[in-house]
Amino acid sequence: MKEVKCINRRLRIMKMKNNMSRFLLTYSSVTGNTRQVADAIHQILPEDTTFCPVSEAPPPEDFDLVMIGFWTYRAGPDPAAARYMETVRNRNVAFFGTLAAYPDSDHARRVIAKAETLLSGNRILDFFLCQGRLAPERLAKRLGGEQADERHPMTEARRLRLLEAEKHPDARDLALARERFQMILEHYRREANS
Repeated sequence: MKEVKCINRRLRIMKMKNNMSRFLLTYSSVTGNTRQVADAIHQILPEDTTFCPVSEAPPPEDFDLVMIGFWTYRAGPDPAAARYMETVRNRNVAFFGTLAAYPDSDHARRVIAKAETLLSGNRILDFFLCQGRLAPERLAKRLGGEQADERHPMTEARRLRLLEAEKHPDARDLALARERFQMILEHYRREANS
């Protein structure tokens, strides 16, 4: 009989842990790319997940898992997302971002490193990056050569990459984001229940 009570007690504690977990999904978006990815991720999260733009995000200490989305600015998270990331301490976190560069490029690796630095002092569970279109006025300037400089000359490869970014995020990107965050959620729950 003691064994049954112990199992029931453990099940009750696990249910309490699951019910007590609070999730925050917040994002910063200018062109709508990062919002699209956030919407896709939100589809697989529990119904009671707090979901809002980073400008309206509540204090991160109120949550067990904080998920932050950003658009890329100067090889890192955009200023609004970066400010919020700096407030997150001692939390389970995951991040996602959109960028005009390829998600497996050296530029993307610098973006990831900056995000990880901003989130130091937290337990980073994982991340997701995908391409996203530039704001139309920025794209026109870059393709027109107005923003080209010695560090970023307008090469044919760069022009093709920017045109490819115009197609993203696409259905495949959104499916991959859902899949990645489903794995993050499962990993978090396994750890929370152990």
